[in-house]
Amino acid sequence: MKVSLWGTRGSVPSPGPETIRYGGNTSCVGVTLSDGSLLALDAGTGIRNLGLALPVETTRLHILLTHLHLDHIQGLVFFEPLFRSQAEVVIWGPATPEASLRDRIARYISAPLSPVEVRELPCDVSFRASPEQWELGSARITAASVAHRGPTLGYRIEDAGSTLAYIPDHEPALGADLAALEPEWISGFALAEDADLLIHDGQYADEEYARHLGWGHSALSHSLAFARRTGARRTVLFHHDPMHSDRWLDTHAERAAAEWVAGGGAGAVELGREGTSYEVDPATGEFALAAEPAGSATVEASAITSVVGR
Repeated sequence: MKVSLWGTRGSVPSPGPETIRYGGNTSCVGVTLSDGSLLALDAGTGIRNLGLALPVETTRLHILLTHLHLDHIQGLVFFEPLFRSQAEVVIWGPATPEASLRDRIARYISAPLSPVEVRELPCDVSFRASPEQWELGSARITAASVAHRGPTLGYRIEDAGSTLAYIPDHEPALGADLAALEPEWISGFALAEDADLLIHDGQYADEEYARHLGWGHSALSHSLAFARRTGARRTVLFHHDPMHSDRWLDTHAERAAAEWVAGGGAGAVELGREGTSYEVDPATGEFALAAEPAGSATVEASAITSVVGR
């Protein structure tokens, strides 16, 4: 399994000179399974570049949406494979009694918000409510509701002995002490338990959290506590706040690394950077860096990548 970060930002795109290293595109992660099947986790603005990178002979792929907030679906109408007549795209997402997944997405892909309608897309596109568990290619997918505003899912992808957990918008510590809760009472615990790679909400510093209580996102200490409790082997903090510059995130990364070591956490923790890829090392069965974004050498030299070994 190979995992690529195409968008790591939350809430709203934030391009500009202050967000180059961590990226300004909103949530999108590309996954290539061991049998070659292609998945996209969320369709924020990062999915535009994912689509442009796919070879023209790509004819089938799946998009797994955690929820339908705009920063997670905004890139759909700019996703080039949706405009290929030979492509088959299956879009999965949370169910709700209010309306079908297709009808809810059509509220965005329709006038006056979009120049095209869902019914005009030339590809073969279908919309399916995510079941609790199903098979996609060589992987077993598990979906479960997590603590965030509105119907929101997290995903667990198990493929060829390796596990990826994706929970980008999550507030598991809302009104609770994660250190004291039994696992069955922790939102998202079963999705992330013993994951080889956990991509998890890390939007706020602890001092910011009180001003955003109930917004559906985590303080740093909550993200790290969740990673420790679940036993994730490698944790990537994700969904960076649009107001947080590269310099701010550098400091946040240093703080995350220090707190992880102080708390005795095994594995590794780091901040997600757009353009980074992880691939399972066949020798160890663990996820390792396969590619890093441009400029990463400078970041590494200043000791702010925040990867902490076992």
